[in-house]
Amino acid sequence: MVTGGAGFIGSAVIRHILESSNDHVLNIDKLTYAGNLTSLADYEDNEHYQFAQIDICDQEKLTHIFNDFQPDIVMHLAAESHVDRSIDGPADFIHTNIVGTYTLLEVARKHWLSLEQKAKKAFRFHHISTDEVFGDLANTNDLFTEETSYDPSSPYSASKASSDHLVRAWHRTYGLPVVITNCSNNYGPYHFPEKLIPLMIINALKGKTLPIYGKGDQIRDWLYVEDHAQALLTVAKKGKVGETYNIGGHNEKTNLEVVTTLCQYLDELIKNKPNNISSFSELISFVSDRPGHDLRYAIDAEKIKKQLNWQPQETFETGLKKTVLWYLNNKPWWQAILDGSYQTQRLGLETK
Repeated sequence: MVTGGAGFIGSAVIRHILESSNDHVLNIDKLTYAGNLTSLADYEDNEHYQFAQIDICDQEKLTHIFNDFQPDIVMHLAAESHVDRSIDGPADFIHTNIVGTYTLLEVARKHWLSLEQKAKKAFRFHHISTDEVFGDLANTNDLFTEETSYDPSSPYSASKASSDHLVRAWHRTYGLPVVITNCSNNYGPYHFPEKLIPLMIINALKGKTLPIYGKGDQIRDWLYVEDHAQALLTVAKKGKVGETYNIGGHNEKTNLEVVTTLCQYLDELIKNKPNNISSFSELISFVSDRPGHDLRYAIDAEKIKKQLNWQPQETFETGLKKTVLWYLNNKPWWQAILDGSYQTQRLGLETK
């Protein structure tokens, strides 16, 4: 069972599971603005795949679907996840990320208690979180480890930190077999256009400005989403109960470096540039920084490498070039988001 499976990372996880195993996958998603089932269009008729449009805050529907599907692994990715949106309207983040996680934990716990001993021992609740719960690494060369204290800066990261704490409490208090992962910034195909990399690509193609917060000196560790999907399935199946694993791409870049590199790739790939510009970098502009903007995130991913033999396959350069080419070759996917037509997929959907 994958919650939030119509989202960016969730859909990558489902594609990876269906392509690399014989597992059956149930995708649970409320289909808010960021949920997009066209990211899984190639698998709609796959006999190993099901979809159910359910809000994780709806305990009655969750209970019914748990009883029907009988999952042995729950991968919980459903979350409100955009920092700017959390600043403008934190209520949805509190409701989905905290109340929703609590509801899912309770339904999963009751399901787990009902299982026979062998199935009970094999069951896993995998909670997928973010490195933003750790706060800021400004002016240091430190890395986030699994023991780093939580210090969230935004309503989004505070709500994710809260959900992490709930998952650990359900393990310690009730014995629910859980694993937790905290990942760095993801990028890649099917990324919703409000996020930095797809926003910059699409704006550039349209000849619009490329707005960068502050001086563009905020540093993030970038992780290719397909690498992340592989790591998540590895943790779900091989991770030790009660443990946390940090997942990073070993690619620290400033936002300005990211956008500049994007412009270089676009310059190489597109000869007829908009607005008579000679380089897409001419479109870069700097805007006022957002409130509470963390300067640096950086992940120490040695634990998952040593214990579970996972490490990213893509460098930032190879992953970014694949991403740029994907957006150039899949205009209908992101154009449908920009014009709102993708939302028509939400009407009348039931469990397949």
